[in-house]
Amino acid sequence: MEIFLQQVLSGLATGAIYASLALALVMIYQTTELINFAQGEMAMFSTYIAWALINAGMPYWAAFFLTIGISFVGGMAIERIIIRPVEKAPVLALVIVFIGLLVIFNSLAGWLWTYTIKEFPSPFPVGSPGGNTYIGFHQLGMIGVTLLVLLFLYLFFRFAPLGLALRAVAQNPVSSRLVGVRVGWMLALGWGLAAAVGAVAGMMVAPRLFLDPNMMGGVLLYAFAAALLGGTTSPLGAVIGGFTLGVLENLAGTYIPFIGTELKLAFALGIIILVLLVRPQGLLGKKIVARV
Repeated sequence: MEIFLQQVLSGLATGAIYASLALALVMIYQTTELINFAQGEMAMFSTYIAWALINAGMPYWAAFFLTIGISFVGGMAIERIIIRPVEKAPVLALVIVFIGLLVIFNSLAGWLWTYTIKEFPSPFPVGSPGGNTYIGFHQLGMIGVTLLVLLFLYLFFRFAPLGLALRAVAQNPVSSRLVGVRVGWMLALGWGLAAAVGAVAGMMVAPRLFLDPNMMGGVLLYAFAAALLGGTTSPLGAVIGGFTLGVLENLAGTYIPFIGTELKLAFALGIIILVLLVRPQGLLGKKIVARV
């Protein structure tokens, strides 16, 4: 029972990271109906910016929020400068653009900061509350930060005028434009928010994985699985999918002998294939029916 509880709690902490990045993927998908393959590399690059600010002497939380701001502006700039000119191009062309962004961010990070693995500090105390062996302060912090991000986005999309406009654009851009919503800027806002959420995920996962240009590759794969599991049209579903995948991954690695630690990535791929076969819209996603 102790092992089971430890794996569940550890899985929730890991799932918090998957949930954060899956949330960023869903935000891009809702506005463009495309998956941003560069989301993980954008998060990694933002984490390097935070690392550089902290090494320059800036307090952790000041660097944390400044990095979020920089990532937000950078995400909007990417949409305006790179994505906007090709938004009406064929889907394959957009996929190539996303893959190009992935390679550019990865190479640029390696060029600026080298490929040497670096330590990234945690803002939370070392150890675990009450001396328990189940979950540490950093793991609890990751869960708490993810839930705070989800709460912020819920309040933003539910009550803020910009959030309501962004929801309208995601559902029907043509009608939104007719009632005066500036669709182009709302799309840029969506990219900015996704980049900011991805930056939070990168800064939370870096203390556990160490910082290097390739650190988000596996995390992005799990985030894809989480987004598909919860539903690519549901931010809440993406978060639930992330936590669920984190727990399932840990339990499978512990109790299914042939999976262990070596086949965890294959397990995530299996989840993706299973969801696409059984319920393509995900647990909380909406089934879209088009009249032709």
